[in-house]
Amino acid sequence: MNISRAFLVTGSLYLIVGILLGMYMGGSGNHTLAPVHAHINLLGFTLMTIFGLAYVMVPQLAGSSLAKAHFWLHQAGALILLALLFLMMSGSVAEATVGPVMPVAELAILLGAVTFAINLYRNAA
Repeated sequence: MNISRAFLVTGSLYLIVGILLGMYMGGSGNHTLAPVHAHINLLGFTLMTIFGLAYVMVPQLAGSSLAKAHFWLHQAGALILLALLFLMMSGSVAEATVGPVMPVAELAILLGAVTFAINLYRNAA
């Protein structure tokens, strides 16, 4: 698995979703999903692109098992959090229903970031 490529490709997909959501909001005049749009662009496109570029710039990071753990923790956490945020902000599901699950997704993202930091500490020159 090429970690840098995986982050960059996935990030580009989030970019497309973020742009489409922004286009929908602009066209409809309904900006209820603005927090979802911001999170898609930040957690999806921006962070994944930065992570992908970091793995390109510091190749010794990419070969570790920490890199794979980081990738999968961030992917699972971001996807679940963004889906739940979309459902909540669109009014499809009550906050009381998704609220208890969101911290689990946030924890996965945090653990991914901690894993990335440990990888940097251990393997970056």
